Amino acid sequence: MPKPSLDVGGLRAFAKGEVGLAVLGFPIAHSISPQLHNAALKKMSEANPRYAHWYYHKIEVPPEKLAETLPQLAEMGYLGINLTIPHKVDVLPLLDLIDDEAKTMGAVNTLLWNGNGWTGRNTDGYGLERGVSGDLGVSLSSSEVLVLGAGGAARAAVAKCLLDGCVKVRVANRSSRRLMEMSKTLNDEFGEDRVHPFTLSEIPPELKESNNLLVINATSVGLKKNDPPPLSLAGLSPQTKVYDMVYNPPETALLAEARKAGMTCGNGLSMLVYQAARALEIWTGEHVPSEVMLKEAKVAMEVAP
Repeated sequence: MPKPSLDVGGLRAFAKGEVGLAVLGFPIAHSISPQLHNAALKKMSEANPRYAHWYYHKIEVPPEKLAETLPQLAEMGYLGINLTIPHKVDVLPLLDLIDDEAKTMGAVNTLLWNGNGWTGRNTDGYGLERGVSGDLGVSLSSSEVLVLGAGGAARAAVAKCLLDGCVKVRVANRSSRRLMEMSKTLNDEFGEDRVHPFTLSEIPPELKESNNLLVINATSVGLKKNDPPPLSLAGLSPQTKVYDMVYNPPETALLAEARKAGMTCGNGLSMLVYQAARALEIWTGEHVPSEVMLKEAKVAMEVAP
């Protein structure tokens, strides 16, 4: 690559014919996104050689530097950006356009340079939908869904369920304040009585009678190996399906409990892969080999600390 015209995280500007892609976060060292995207781009370059000159990096960007970094990246030749914690919400006022689904979810994880500014999309909902379908064999719309959490990931999950046609979605969280705020926002958007909130200490008894329950953990509980499950699955039907957005460690306490109870379950690695594949489709306008990304993700997790 040529010498940089700008210095962002030590990266260089791109020459003509080269395209930059990146994931921004703080911290970002743990991200396996570059392995996934570069593996897919390598495969795609077999049919279209131009993708041999597309490069995906990870860049650590503190929150206070996001506003100045985005235009710099565009000038350096970056076409697409992924965003992870803590940028998904903070980026909203910095964008030229935001698509309707991202507005509903209240967060953006994928940016596309449109020539004048950055357009924001959200592929997390798509990733969740594909992950649940592939790992558990069920659809969001046909399940009785219980989402755990009241943060950005939970809001995106609930919004996706409602957008896919769920009549109602139950949401549980330890803090009632954040829970009620999120529920009100989504009920205002989709209509009253679509989102049913309750605290984790007040689980409705009818959930224990359901044979069609899908539990989605959208909290950060489970990221630490000694974290307890965010919800006890005791008393729930063995037909209950459990999906944990956490993928490292690959088996959280929630998933371990689900397996012991004979429940079908899966972790968030598939969601990570499919949201990444959808982002690459947005940037390239072409079919992306998600199976290559999934294989690479499994290899990456085998060597992860």
